[in-house]
Amino acid sequence: MKNYNRKKSSKKLFQGIINFSNKRDPIVECDKINHVIKLSNNIVNFLHGDLVEFEILNRKRKGFYTANIISLVKRNKEEYVGIIQINKNFAFTIIDDRKIHSDIFIPSNNIGDAQDGDKVLIKILEWKKQDLSPIGKVEKVLGKPGEHETEMDSILSQNNINLSFPIDVLEQTKKISEEISDEEIKKRRDFRNELTFTIDPVDAKDFDDALSFKKIDEDNYEIGIHIADVSHYVKSGTILDKEAYTRATSIYLVDRVIPMLPEKLSNKVCSLRPQEEKLTFSTCITINKNGDIKEHWFGRTVIKSNYRFSYSEAQEIIETKKNKISKENSLTGKQYAVGDEVVEAILVMDEIAKKSRKNREKIGSINFNKKEVYFKLDEKNNPVGVFIKESKDANKLIEEFMLIANRKVAELFTEIKKQKYIYRIHDLPDNEKLKSLKHIVKSFGYTLDLTSSKGISKSINKLLNQIHGKEEQNLIESLALRSMSKAEYSTNNIGHYGLAFVNYTHFTSPIRRYPDILVHRLLQDILDKIYGKMDKNLQKKAIHCSEQENNAVKAERESIKFMQIKFMQNKIGETFSGIISGVSDWGIYVELEKNKCEGMVYVKDIKDDKYYYSNEDASLIGKKTKKKYQLGDTITVEVKNADLIKKHLDFIII
Repeated sequence: MKNYNRKKSSKKLFQGIINFSNKRDPIVECDKINHVIKLSNNIVNFLHGDLVEFEILNRKRKGFYTANIISLVKRNKEEYVGIIQINKNFAFTIIDDRKIHSDIFIPSNNIGDAQDGDKVLIKILEWKKQDLSPIGKVEKVLGKPGEHETEMDSILSQNNINLSFPIDVLEQTKKISEEISDEEIKKRRDFRNELTFTIDPVDAKDFDDALSFKKIDEDNYEIGIHIADVSHYVKSGTILDKEAYTRATSIYLVDRVIPMLPEKLSNKVCSLRPQEEKLTFSTCITINKNGDIKEHWFGRTVIKSNYRFSYSEAQEIIETKKNKISKENSLTGKQYAVGDEVVEAILVMDEIAKKSRKNREKIGSINFNKKEVYFKLDEKNNPVGVFIKESKDANKLIEEFMLIANRKVAELFTEIKKQKYIYRIHDLPDNEKLKSLKHIVKSFGYTLDLTSSKGISKSINKLLNQIHGKEEQNLIESLALRSMSKAEYSTNNIGHYGLAFVNYTHFTSPIRRYPDILVHRLLQDILDKIYGKMDKNLQKKAIHCSEQENNAVKAERESIKFMQIKFMQNKIGETFSGIISGVSDWGIYVELEKNKCEGMVYVKDIKDDKYYYSNEDASLIGKKTKKKYQLGDTITVEVKNADLIKKHLDFIII
């Protein structure tokens, strides 16, 4: 992209990302400079997230640089969502994203069908040096602010997510046969007569993975980890493949799923539904009760799942050690009893999973158990209830065997060094964030050992065990997660710190993750002894998949935030107990204990004193009373306001 406002400079130039989180004091973030970089020059013409070229002017004091922007290298985004305000001959769009400091000027001929006050998607066309605002045009009218469909469409639009598939992609999908030929079955290892089952959420439709179980002797078992063979149907280079790559991931908003693949593939052809023959790509292991793997095998397979369990059904078997479940045959609709052999299989695999988990913890794997928020929706998608889900043994059973498969595939990649591969990597935690975490948990009476990377992981695991079931669990787990680096995809294998794995990849969810499709293709190339044909652009694809994953996570969080505010709209004036989850100079964030909804108490609404922010212990302190509000304190609040348009949930302290 063309460099704007370029100036001559004799100093060494760097590239970095502008961060407008604090509009009064924006900074530049640069991987090559390990200190805060503040800006000295005028930052009109730049937006949050833009990649810029800059020079360091001087270092005023320890940990603090000043910099001068030389030029724009690349805009972070060209499209934004906001509310349009129409005047006689022009309009302005006020962007929803609070980190965007400038309104967008819309000439009258670029307004289209938008009406004053509409929420719109706009595209930035240009931003000349002399202009205070960028010039844009209305790309799409999303609707009236605050309405459910408008806000959900806004979340998708601002994260560049397409709801529908192009017609040519759907046409190609229609031509895919649902029948499996005898010729194809002969090419594969046949597991159709092995005891096989799936365990998934109760409302799941895309079943990526199934487990088969066979007892070899009293101590050893053959367990098949069978993954939907998406790459058999989605061929490299086709328009279907290109669309899957562009999306890179399925997205799970509160009220809908935006799949990576068309429904015929994601919910039917590739989904490992019970009583149906399915093509799979499998990791088959021989393992003992202690979780020691004696042998492993990779290859393409065919399965026929006997049972489809929900997590709660599998959990009931684990807890009662009995079978009280009957299932419905998806083909005939008739009920049939679940056999005792599957109860034995689930109990044995649960025992192995627990041993495997303990073995991981010993080498430094960090096992988070954060509670997740789910909503009960009525027929109009209004939230009528909030419930909290916690990962139980049945969830952990599936997770453990997926980790085994992913790890084994990555180990093979590292062993065969004849081409590039995609890994799932996770860097060391941020040291400054860990120091802050240590300081915060100390106020709760906990300690953290930061002397070594292994010491950190073991200390965090100890902390997670200590807080389990306590009211501060969710807060401390959230803070610990924030101190971690982001996991991402890369051809450069630096290992996975959080799991304490030297080798790790994603092989087990190709219906909803594009990197898994790439991993299947790479694995098949190894089995066929074909090397190097996927090397070109593999790292570029890894970066794209990481970026799309981040967009999906952002959209999912935004949909949860919207639903939380919507849920609280009829709770104005009600009181709740909450825990302080964040502190800033403008107020305190409070997470309600009952439903995990998070809102803000503004400093101006705390009337008993004038409060100032103390950076030393991240707290608000009263000037006269010395009363202190700090992270982790439990307080009672009243719901003051729930604004769907501004996405604000406001509390006052009782």
